[in-house]
Amino acid sequence: MFLLLVFMVLINIIYNFEPFRIKERPPFEIFIQIGYVTTALFSIQLNELPQLPWQTLVYLALFAFQAHIAGEIMDIEPDVLAGKKTTAGVLGRKKSKMLMTGIVLLESFLVWFWFKDIVLALFLGCFAFWLVLDVLVFFKDKPYTLPQMKLFGYAINISAIVSMIWVLYSGKLLLP
Repeated sequence: MFLLLVFMVLINIIYNFEPFRIKERPPFEIFIQIGYVTTALFSIQLNELPQLPWQTLVYLALFAFQAHIAGEIMDIEPDVLAGKKTTAGVLGRKKSKMLMTGIVLLESFLVWFWFKDIVLALFLGCFAFWLVLDVLVFFKDKPYTLPQMKLFGYAINISAIVSMIWVLYSGKLLLP
């Protein structure tokens, strides 16, 4: 537990404080999200469980990256007003959505290729399709309204819960 605490404090310092302050150095603020994956590693060690396959850790890291980018896309205007520099702020809404789409497509491919999980792969593929429609048809470069953000927030959280239930039920992310 002490090592976990030290690690969490170090990640926090690197993310929030000078001279590092990664949170305002695109694209490094995305990659620091790998800290979430290390929590799983510490939990495995603490509970003396078998190690996760490296492929599962790669998938979890990509998931953390795309989730972070989604939050950045929603926060472009407030971040710009506050003078906060993020990857989404630098790339713009459309390119950030395309980056997120690419990550989700990569996740979908890897889940199918490594784990042969067609259910999760199709779920991610449908999400990527929605993102393409978002960029090319529906919203393009326009910001979402507050009610739309709330709706998407609920939809994303419900989707995450359903996908977690599937991952736990199927156990496929444990067997590459």
